[in-house]
Amino acid sequence: MSRLSKQIAPLLAVLLIVAGCAAPAAAPAAPASDVPADSESAAAADLLSEVQARGKLIVSTDPAYPPQSELVADAAPPTDTKCSGDEKPANQFTGFDIDTAAEIAKRLGVEVCFVTPDWTLITAGGWAGRWDLSIGSMTITPERMEKLSFTQPYYTTPAAFFVHQDNTAFTQPADLSGRKVGGCSGCTYESYMDGSLSIPGETINFVVSDAEFAGYDTDVPAMEDLALGDGVRLDAVLTALPTGQGYIADGGPLKQLGDPVYFEYLAGAIDKASASDTASFQDAVNKAIQGMHADGTLKSLSEQYYGTDLTSAGATFDLAALNQ
Repeated sequence: MSRLSKQIAPLLAVLLIVAGCAAPAAAPAAPASDVPADSESAAAADLLSEVQARGKLIVSTDPAYPPQSELVADAAPPTDTKCSGDEKPANQFTGFDIDTAAEIAKRLGVEVCFVTPDWTLITAGGWAGRWDLSIGSMTITPERMEKLSFTQPYYTTPAAFFVHQDNTAFTQPADLSGRKVGGCSGCTYESYMDGSLSIPGETINFVVSDAEFAGYDTDVPAMEDLALGDGVRLDAVLTALPTGQGYIADGGPLKQLGDPVYFEYLAGAIDKASASDTASFQDAVNKAIQGMHADGTLKSLSEQYYGTDLTSAGATFDLAALNQ
């Protein structure tokens, strides 16, 4: 070993020891366009981010529930719609629920697209991401809260009995005890008839007992069966007051029986079993609905479709009391 080598060797040993104790060198920075995998997962797991990224809000509703929602025959979709598959754009529907959902989507900065699953599939939860939100005049009940989270109510409706216009035997709802009454299966009307209905903020007085309930997919087929004649298939139908009044206004041979028997708070619903985090989405929808109450949008829509304001009570409903 040369003299120079002998002088350098100890210095190299010291440098190697220092290098061994130092922190590892940082990896080269990722390109600015690369997003860490955990950030991608977080973004994908947030429902509001998903909705805004795809540019559309998928809403479940009823295709035959006027004046809340109804398909428009032969309406061609806009050429620039983002709706695909079995989704339908807003112009292919009409109704209070439809305009409400479209306005919510507008305030979220996206297009609304509608799907029409069976009501029982909506209330059961476990949507598997097939739609984001239900705007279908759904009443808040403790049973539904087990599967769904609810938004600020966007309106309220009274529920009332209707009988055939030729009927003279019934003068009040209590007269329907022991009779055959039709209504929507899985809706609050069925729960009222079996005595199990519970609505937050409401005291329910069950004035009809021992009636036979005939369930239908929606209210309209029940009213059509009642319209066949007094007692032919049904003695009465229990439905939302605006729905029954709308059917009569369209020429249906029915009449209201007595006063409404209970009032419903109707709200948007979100699947608790969603694979995505729904907290920010629910907050955004709540803010949209609260804003629509505050600026009179919902009141105007209610007056357009129902001829009266059914929204004010929904604006004052204490959502925090649900402890969701």
